[in-house]
Amino acid sequence: MAFVRALATAGLSTRLAASSTPLRASTLSFYRSLSTAPHKHNVHERDPLLKEALRDQAPHVVSPGPSAPRSPSGTAMFSVRDEPGKEGMRYEDGPSAIDKAVHLFFFTEILRGMWIVLEQFFRPPYTIMYPFEKGPLSPRFRGEHALRRYPSGEERCIACKLCEAICPAQAITIESEARLDGSRRTTRYDIDMTKCIYCGFCQEACPVDAIVETQNQEFSTETREELLYNKEKLLANGDRAEAEIAANLHADHVYR
Repeated sequence: MAFVRALATAGLSTRLAASSTPLRASTLSFYRSLSTAPHKHNVHERDPLLKEALRDQAPHVVSPGPSAPRSPSGTAMFSVRDEPGKEGMRYEDGPSAIDKAVHLFFFTEILRGMWIVLEQFFRPPYTIMYPFEKGPLSPRFRGEHALRRYPSGEERCIACKLCEAICPAQAITIESEARLDGSRRTTRYDIDMTKCIYCGFCQEACPVDAIVETQNQEFSTETREELLYNKEKLLANGDRAEAEIAANLHADHVYR
């Protein structure tokens, strides 16, 4: 059987050397299976073309020389996985039986967990008693909407309808008319708070800071109709929170 295999190998290597076509994967697999078999005929030493092709296909496998060690499996090829010192962590390298017994009988893990609980017990709490205590809010917090007035009492809105055009939820509806002095003012300014997504685009688009979002976040209602804000409701919100709105806009103007 070994003689027939040697003849087949010699004939195939001669045809491969004479041909200019590259080695196929099946041929390389066949030669690799022959080279790893425990026989004394080594094809790699007699066929330089095959030796170079196998070195390109499997760079982690080295061809054994005269003094190269053999793998523990007894094959002629020596793999990186068979090198000494490449083994995984052995069982002997883990904790000893005495260490395991100490952790088991002295409940070290339980004591460690109880110590963490005891440390947290004497630290100040991270929570607050809402609604009796309230956390700080950013000047950019976007809450309930409001329409502002000038110090003279004149409403700021000039009916440019930029807020209505930029609203992605189409929650704003504006109607306007011209006055005798040529200026335009709104006759209807409605916001459907059930549609609003509190993106703040209306406040950013307003050229006169007429429509703003206050820091009020507690405006829940019992009916849906109460969340349909009209112009009078928005102006009332602005009159009630004008001082807070002005302070927030002043604190945020350096970033705008």
